[in-house]
Amino acid sequence: MDHLSVSYGGRPALSDVTWRAAPGLTAIIGPNGAGKSTLLKAILGLVPHTGSVRFFGGATLDQVRLRVGYLPQRQAVDWDFPASALDVVAMARRPHSRWWGPLPRAQREAARAALAEVGLAELADRPIGQLSGGQQQRVFLARTLAQGADLLLMDEPLAAVDAATEQTIIAILKRLAAEGRSVIAVHHDLSTVPQMFEHALLLNGRVVAAGPVREVLTPALIAATYGTVLPA
Repeated sequence: MDHLSVSYGGRPALSDVTWRAAPGLTAIIGPNGAGKSTLLKAILGLVPHTGSVRFFGGATLDQVRLRVGYLPQRQAVDWDFPASALDVVAMARRPHSRWWGPLPRAQREAARAALAEVGLAELADRPIGQLSGGQQQRVFLARTLAQGADLLLMDEPLAAVDAATEQTIIAILKRLAAEGRSVIAVHHDLSTVPQMFEHALLLNGRVVAAGPVREVLTPALIAATYGTVLPA
């Protein structure tokens, strides 16, 4: 992205963000209100912005949309929507087939395989509103996996999940990186960044630092990102 800026009601949320994401696992780190979720939405064209965003060496989002997946924050989802876990995951397979009529069997089986990958095969027919928070997060992770994207944008994938779900998600992220895919994830727990991610973007309305975790996760740069009070 080059000179990316976003404003809400005339107030800047992101200012002149220029950044090249590295392949692999990248954490977006910063305080509340730093523009982390806004950055993901701007990348996906979900909020108006100035500046440019390009993918995979220069392509526009429209040219590579099927190669880019998105896991939103849980609170951004309507969990009362009348759909089963399998229905939600199968939505990711719709672009791989015709847009009308029943989803072909092969595509539904791909959706079932994604649910099995996150450990929810036995809950495929359960309404999403009846699942626990951790299970709901796994369903949306399965939907992202079912798309088969090369780049996955995740907004707080580990927020408010149980220990088992956290370990499942971490294992999947590492497997995706091993397969040559890339993940950019908003993340809050600084203590786990070195174990989970290879790269980090420190953000507070602007880019404070970006690069390999060992280079940017320093006391001085963290203090510059969060101010004088570091996150607990």
